[in-house]
Amino acid sequence: MNNQKLIIYDFPVLFKVLDELKFFLNFDVISTTKEEFSKTQLNIINSHLVVSKNEIPNIKNQFIFNRYPITLTKLIENLNINFLKQKFSEQSEINVGVYKIDMNSKEIKFENKKVKLTEKEMNIIIFLSTSKIPITINELQLQVWGHHIQLETHTVETHVYRLRKKILKVFDDNNFIISLKNGYQIIK
Repeated sequence: MNNQKLIIYDFPVLFKVLDELKFFLNFDVISTTKEEFSKTQLNIINSHLVVSKNEIPNIKNQFIFNRYPITLTKLIENLNINFLKQKFSEQSEINVGVYKIDMNSKEIKFENKKVKLTEKEMNIIIFLSTSKIPITINELQLQVWGHHIQLETHTVETHVYRLRKKILKVFDDNNFIISLKNGYQIIK
Protein backbone atom coordinates (compact mmCIF):
# COMPACT_ATOMS: atom_id res chain seq x y z
CA MET A 1 0.00 0.00 0.00
CA ASN A 2 1.07 3.59 -0.47
CA ASN A 3 0.11 6.77 1.30
CA GLN A 4 -2.97 7.52 -0.81
CA LYS A 5 -6.22 7.46 1.14
CA LEU A 6 -9.65 6.98 -0.37
CA ILE A 7 -12.15 8.41 2.10
CA ILE A 8 -15.64 7.11 1.48
CA TYR A 9 -18.14 9.60 2.84
CA ASP A 10 -21.44 8.19 4.12
CA PHE A 11 -21.50 5.38 1.56
CA PRO A 12 -21.21 2.04 3.46
CA VAL A 13 -22.12 -0.18 0.49
CA LEU A 14 -19.26 1.19 -1.59
CA PHE A 15 -16.89 0.82 1.35
CA LYS A 16 -17.79 -2.87 1.76
CA VAL A 17 -17.13 -3.58 -1.91
CA LEU A 18 -13.79 -1.76 -2.02
CA ASP A 19 -12.71 -3.09 1.37
CA GLU A 20 -13.02 -6.64 0.00
CA LEU A 21 -10.68 -5.66 -2.83
CA LYS A 22 -8.20 -3.71 -0.68
CA PHE A 23 -5.30 -6.07 -1.39
CA PHE A 24 -5.61 -5.34 -5.11
CA LEU A 25 -5.89 -1.57 -4.81
CA ASN A 26 -3.03 0.92 -4.76
CA PHE A 27 -4.71 3.11 -2.11
CA ASP A 28 -6.08 2.67 1.41
CA VAL A 29 -9.86 2.69 1.82
CA ILE A 30 -11.39 4.49 4.81
CA SER A 31 -15.07 4.80 5.63
CA THR A 32 -16.51 7.80 7.42
CA THR A 33 -19.96 9.00 8.44
CA LYS A 34 -21.18 12.57 8.24
CA GLU A 35 -20.51 13.01 11.96
CA GLU A 36 -16.98 11.52 11.81
CA PHE A 37 -16.07 13.48 8.69
CA SER A 38 -16.45 16.83 10.43
CA LYS A 39 -13.64 15.74 12.79
CA THR A 40 -11.38 14.49 9.97
CA GLN A 41 -8.36 16.69 9.46
CA LEU A 42 -7.84 16.40 5.72
CA ASN A 43 -4.89 18.79 5.82
CA ILE A 44 -2.77 16.22 7.68
CA ILE A 45 -3.54 13.41 5.23
CA ASN A 46 -0.91 13.61 2.49
CA SER A 47 -2.85 12.37 -0.49
CA HIS A 48 -6.59 11.83 -0.26
CA LEU A 49 -9.67 11.57 -2.40
CA VAL A 50 -13.14 11.90 -0.90
CA VAL A 51 -15.84 9.79 -2.55
CA SER A 52 -19.45 10.70 -1.93
CA LYS A 53 -22.86 10.56 -3.54
CA ASN A 54 -23.21 14.36 -3.46
CA GLU A 55 -20.76 17.25 -3.50
CA ILE A 56 -19.46 18.33 -0.11
CA PRO A 57 -18.97 22.12 0.03
CA ASN A 58 -15.44 23.49 0.58
CA ILE A 59 -13.70 20.13 0.11
CA LYS A 60 -11.02 19.71 -2.51
CA ASN A 61 -10.20 16.37 -4.14
CA GLN A 62 -13.70 14.99 -4.43
CA PHE A 63 -15.07 12.25 -6.63
CA ILE A 64 -18.85 12.37 -6.89
CA PHE A 65 -20.18 8.87 -7.41
CA ASN A 66 -23.69 9.41 -8.72
CA ARG A 67 -23.79 7.68 -12.09
CA TYR A 68 -25.12 4.17 -12.04
CA PRO A 69 -24.53 1.51 -13.19
CA ILE A 70 -20.75 1.41 -13.40
CA THR A 71 -18.45 -1.55 -13.62
CA LEU A 72 -16.04 -2.10 -10.79
CA THR A 73 -13.04 -1.83 -13.10
CA LYS A 74 -14.32 1.48 -14.48
CA LEU A 75 -14.85 2.82 -10.96
CA ILE A 76 -11.33 1.85 -9.87
CA GLU A 77 -9.94 3.33 -13.08
CA ASN A 78 -11.75 6.63 -12.37
CA LEU A 79 -10.45 6.68 -8.80
CA ASN A 80 -6.88 6.07 -9.97
CA ILE A 81 -7.19 8.80 -12.59
CA ASN A 82 -8.38 11.24 -9.91
CA PHE A 83 -5.41 10.35 -7.69
CA LEU A 84 -3.05 10.91 -10.64
CA LYS A 85 -4.62 14.29 -11.44
CA GLN A 86 -4.27 15.32 -7.82
CA LYS A 87 -0.61 14.28 -7.71
CA PHE A 88 0.11 16.09 -10.98
CA SER A 89 -1.60 19.22 -9.69
CA GLU A 90 0.32 19.15 -6.40
CA GLN A 91 3.63 18.78 -8.19
CA SER A 92 2.90 21.61 -10.58
CA GLU A 93 2.48 24.39 -8.02
CA ILE A 94 5.41 26.27 -6.56
CA ASN A 95 5.11 28.79 -3.73
CA VAL A 96 7.11 31.98 -4.07
CA GLY A 97 6.37 34.15 -1.07
CA VAL A 98 2.66 34.97 -1.14
CA TYR A 99 2.40 33.92 -4.78
CA LYS A 100 1.80 30.53 -6.37
CA ILE A 101 3.25 29.59 -9.72
CA ASP A 102 1.21 27.08 -11.67
CA MET A 103 3.66 25.29 -13.95
CA ASN A 104 0.87 23.77 -16.07
CA SER A 105 -1.00 26.95 -16.92
CA LYS A 106 2.17 29.12 -16.74
CA GLU A 107 0.56 31.59 -14.38
CA ILE A 108 1.50 33.36 -11.18
CA LYS A 109 -1.43 33.79 -8.79
CA PHE A 110 -2.30 35.66 -5.66
CA GLU A 111 -5.79 35.74 -4.18
CA ASN A 112 -8.18 36.08 -7.16
CA LYS A 113 -5.64 37.63 -9.52
CA LYS A 114 -3.32 35.92 -11.97
CA VAL A 115 -0.78 36.78 -14.63
CA LYS A 116 0.27 34.70 -17.61
CA LEU A 117 4.00 34.01 -17.75
CA THR A 118 6.35 33.01 -20.51
CA GLU A 119 8.63 30.02 -20.01
CA LYS A 120 11.62 32.34 -19.42
CA GLU A 121 9.70 34.44 -16.90
CA MET A 122 8.77 31.32 -14.94
CA ASN A 123 12.38 30.14 -15.02
CA ILE A 124 13.64 33.55 -13.85
CA ILE A 125 11.22 33.59 -10.91
CA ILE A 126 11.95 30.00 -9.91
CA PHE A 127 15.71 30.47 -10.13
CA LEU A 128 15.67 33.75 -8.19
CA SER A 129 13.35 32.32 -5.53
CA THR A 130 15.75 29.47 -4.75
CA SER A 131 18.57 31.82 -3.80
CA LYS A 132 19.03 33.66 -0.53
CA ILE A 133 21.57 36.04 -2.10
CA PRO A 134 21.30 38.36 -5.12
CA ILE A 135 21.90 36.71 -8.51
CA THR A 136 24.08 38.52 -11.03
CA ILE A 137 23.00 39.14 -14.60
CA ASN A 138 25.76 36.81 -15.83
CA GLU A 139 24.56 34.03 -13.50
CA LEU A 140 20.95 34.46 -14.66
CA GLN A 141 22.09 34.41 -18.26
CA LEU A 142 24.03 31.20 -17.67
CA GLN A 143 21.40 29.40 -15.57
CA VAL A 144 18.18 30.51 -17.30
CA TRP A 145 19.35 30.92 -20.90
CA GLY A 146 21.99 28.20 -20.69
CA HIS A 147 24.87 30.21 -22.13
CA HIS A 148 27.40 32.77 -21.10
CA ILE A 149 28.07 35.44 -23.66
CA GLN A 150 30.99 37.81 -23.33
CA LEU A 151 29.20 40.38 -25.48
CA GLU A 152 27.22 43.18 -23.84
CA THR A 153 23.55 42.22 -23.93
CA HIS A 154 20.44 43.53 -22.22
CA THR A 155 18.32 40.37 -22.57
CA VAL A 156 18.20 39.65 -18.85
CA GLU A 157 17.46 43.23 -17.90
CA THR A 158 14.69 43.45 -20.51
CA HIS A 159 13.03 40.23 -19.32
CA VAL A 160 13.21 41.27 -15.66
CA TYR A 161 11.86 44.74 -16.52
CA ARG A 162 8.87 43.28 -18.41
CA LEU A 163 8.22 40.76 -15.65
CA ARG A 164 8.26 43.46 -12.99
CA LYS A 165 5.88 45.55 -15.09
CA LYS A 166 3.39 42.63 -15.31
CA ILE A 167 3.55 42.00 -11.56
CA LEU A 168 3.15 45.71 -10.76
CA LYS A 169 0.19 46.12 -13.10
CA VAL A 170 -1.86 43.19 -11.75
CA PHE A 171 -0.67 42.74 -8.15
CA ASP A 172 0.50 46.31 -7.44
CA ASP A 173 3.74 44.83 -6.10
CA ASN A 174 6.75 47.01 -6.85
CA ASN A 175 9.11 44.89 -4.72
CA PHE A 176 8.64 41.39 -6.15
CA ILE A 177 12.04 41.34 -7.84
CA ILE A 178 14.41 43.87 -6.40
CA SER A 179 17.58 45.23 -7.97
CA LEU A 180 20.61 45.37 -5.78
CA LYS A 181 24.14 46.51 -6.53
CA ASN A 182 25.26 42.92 -7.13
CA GLY A 183 22.17 41.48 -8.88
CA TYR A 184 18.48 40.61 -8.65
CA GLN A 185 16.68 38.99 -5.74
CA ILE A 186 13.22 37.86 -4.68
CA ILE A 187 12.69 38.44 -0.99
CA LYS A 188 10.09 36.17 0.54
